[in-house]
Amino acid sequence: MAPRRSSTSWIPRVLGVATAAYSVTIIARPELFARPVKLASDREDIPRGTAIGIRALGGRDLACGLAMAFAPAGTPLRTATAVRVGSDVVDLVLLGTTLPDPQARTKAMAVAGAWGALCALGLWAA
Repeated sequence: MAPRRSSTSWIPRVLGVATAAYSVTIIARPELFARPVKLASDREDIPRGTAIGIRALGGRDLACGLAMAFAPAGTPLRTATAVRVGSDVVDLVLLGTTLPDPQARTKAMAVAGAWGALCALGLWAA
């Protein structure tokens, strides 16, 4: 008898595809992450170290997103989704406490918190 697939497992998979798509975007164009959180102004080039860090973050999230999109249902999918939730918690804390601009910290915390909450729902759905 084949294992029963959850009818809601599409939820974390869609979130995984969205995560992977955004990750590819910031790997290719790190300014799309850097400017909204004020790691660079609209008129300046992004420092090389900042771009490297953003690309590394994008690589981490790309791996999480692809795992969520393609992991088999059940424990593997729940594990991949839990890793994504954990990454969002780390982003919330790290960006929310270390970004130089207070408004950028608030924005980053809101985005990381929202994605973390969505992925937590995806974890429940998995």
